[in-house]
Amino acid sequence: MLTPQSMLVEHILPFWMMRMPDPRGGFYGRIDGHGVIHPEAEKGAILNARILWTFAAAYRLLGTPAYLDMATRAKRALLDDFFDPEYGGVFWSLNPDGTPRDTKKQIYAVGFAIYGLSEYARATGDEEALAHAVKLFFDIENHSFDTEKNGYFEAFTREWGEIADMRLSDKDANEHKTMNTHLHILEPYTNLYRIWPDARLRAAIRNLISIFIDKILDPQTFHLRLFFDDDWNSIVERTSYGHDIEASWLLHEAALVLDDKPLLTRVEPVVRSIAQHAEFERLFTQPSQWWEFAETVVGFYNIWQYWGDKESLQKAQKAWDFVCTYLLDKEQGEWYWAVHYPDYSPDLTEDKAGFWKCPYHNGRACMELIQRQDSVILGSCLS
Repeated sequence: MLTPQSMLVEHILPFWMMRMPDPRGGFYGRIDGHGVIHPEAEKGAILNARILWTFAAAYRLLGTPAYLDMATRAKRALLDDFFDPEYGGVFWSLNPDGTPRDTKKQIYAVGFAIYGLSEYARATGDEEALAHAVKLFFDIENHSFDTEKNGYFEAFTREWGEIADMRLSDKDANEHKTMNTHLHILEPYTNLYRIWPDARLRAAIRNLISIFIDKILDPQTFHLRLFFDDDWNSIVERTSYGHDIEASWLLHEAALVLDDKPLLTRVEPVVRSIAQHAEFERLFTQPSQWWEFAETVVGFYNIWQYWGDKESLQKAQKAWDFVCTYLLDKEQGEWYWAVHYPDYSPDLTEDKAGFWKCPYHNGRACMELIQRQDSVILGSCLS
């Protein structure tokens, strides 16, 4: 089996470096499951921000100049084309020529812009990236935060007005507040705090952790509830197992970065309970996507690393082995979107790269494992 570093530098990052840069600027919007580039596809803010985060993190970790070149290209596209100079925030999408297409302000996308810019600043010390990340933080806090009932609203018009359709995608419920957006506000806020330890940011992270424990987490099932009205009533009874395990380690990461011992005392039992109820075996018997396997590896590895749970290490190993055997495209690089069951043949109907298919989940999983080698013998268990 491949090590996380060889997976990253030989199979994931080269695909994006060789296939995705658009000669017109930035990156193409889509490569389909058969590896065909679609230059006519719209360009999504999430894809661009996740490319920025991935290559900035890879440069910080490995120091390869070509990774910095890719990160800088993504930074320029984000600031020059996606960033709204008039109203703040970032546009949801661009036309293939780089002009604005959908100008709504989806808070999920603004969060990922913070994530990418803060990682670029962390890797390089770049003041421009940090300044824009901080500005986007205040955009979220000033426009999206619910000062009466807590939490963050989903989406707005370009001018930060009310918008009828707040859905992140057509698979989501049209509700004011969602688990997914709160998770991906917590994630960039935590990263920003590493380089900008501001008191208001610290308070926002603490509040987000409390929201997850007090409002989003179902205390009976230890699954995360997904969609809520203004009053935090759960609207749709559905479970996202991949988000459960992802949230377990991101909540833990946030408390660790704050270095708050009382908060860790509150968070860590929750982290372990979420992982214990994540229904691991369903990954191998039901349709599951590439990102769910990536987050499963990190989530269970995190449980083993901090609490020495050998069963969790075995789960991380099993998920990694599955990726190496079935999800990795050994000819063209990158991971398939998913595989068919029960024969595990690749699903070529979904994108290899696109609005939602990015190098972030799997690239981050590899980098998380590489960085955790200092405290564990990684090569013998995930190679």
